[in-house]
Amino acid sequence: MPTMKRHPTPYPGVYFLWGRAVGSGKPEKIYYIKYRKAGRAIEEKGGRQYQDDMTPAKAAALRVRRIQGDLSNKERREVEREIPLQRWTVGKLFDEWQASNPHLKGLAQDRSHFKHIESLSDKDPQEITPLEVDHIKNEILKTKSPQTGKLALSILRRIVRWGVKKNLSQPLPFVLELPRVNNTVTEFLTPKQIIKLLQVIDSEPKNPGGAMMKVALFSGLRRGELFRLTWNDVDFRNGFVHIRNPKGGRDQVIPLNPETGNILKSQPQNDSPYIFPGINGKQRAEVRRAVNRIKRLAELPENFRPLHGLRHTYASLLASSGKVDLYTLQHLLTHKDPGTTQRYAHLRDESLKRASNLAGELVKEAIEQEREKEK
Repeated sequence: MPTMKRHPTPYPGVYFLWGRAVGSGKPEKIYYIKYRKAGRAIEEKGGRQYQDDMTPAKAAALRVRRIQGDLSNKERREVEREIPLQRWTVGKLFDEWQASNPHLKGLAQDRSHFKHIESLSDKDPQEITPLEVDHIKNEILKTKSPQTGKLALSILRRIVRWGVKKNLSQPLPFVLELPRVNNTVTEFLTPKQIIKLLQVIDSEPKNPGGAMMKVALFSGLRRGELFRLTWNDVDFRNGFVHIRNPKGGRDQVIPLNPETGNILKSQPQNDSPYIFPGINGKQRAEVRRAVNRIKRLAELPENFRPLHGLRHTYASLLASSGKVDLYTLQHLLTHKDPGTTQRYAHLRDESLKRASNLAGELVKEAIEQEREKEK
């Protein structure tokens, strides 16, 4: 129990009592301030030495703020009783975050992934426990991939951080750990599979997914980049493609090879600015059914993702050729992080091994030929 003796400090209107620290029980100073406001004497607690990291100087500064107009502890409690504080739950933060970012890329996917954490909608971030998050994580992993779990929980982390930044809510009371994802798997088609794929595409000239799959194979463009590609983005004369709003951030310009140029030129032009338009000439939002039909007819692997996998095939072919360095490949793929391109490094290493082995064979052959001459 604290003694009631008041101990003065070097600061006017600031004193402390001796008490016991919560938890450890060791002696702790409890600071108080006293001042006059509107002719009324006020005396209130300033804070505890350890629990609140309070010092005589901080207490004196608090006293000055109170004199200058800050509400006292008692006044603040009275205001809070009259006007309840607005409670920013996870669901409310998500709604407000969406309203503040209406043009955010991938918002539809975020809404879909948020469904996995809807059980937290009525809680504010400070009420969430690690056990609840672990339960949600385990439920997702029962039917979905670790990537889905990572995306769902990253939305929770993102909107809570946004709420803290906007001074709407408190942060989570623990560190949120996302599921580990092995995203270094590289999809790759063999030459035989590529030949059959191209044959199927040519046999389905009215399938809108065919041309997009060819462009992905010959240029490495991403699905979203194909959807956003307009006629104004392609410089056929000088041989360049302007990629707007790529995944890496800033707009990029990449070379237009002849194969990709011929495919793009063959696309019908109408009133739409898009090369691969969607409904009513607007930007395309989906092509899954069309490309999956081609994938099925070409008998590609079940887990092969048509457009994404063809981008990987494009990159793998370049890396394994031994004629393209990783720096050049990074820029062709518009990777912001060089580490992302490193997934293809082993293919280049294999090419270098083959070249090294070939050099060894050539040296042996030259030696044998020289020995034959000497004989």
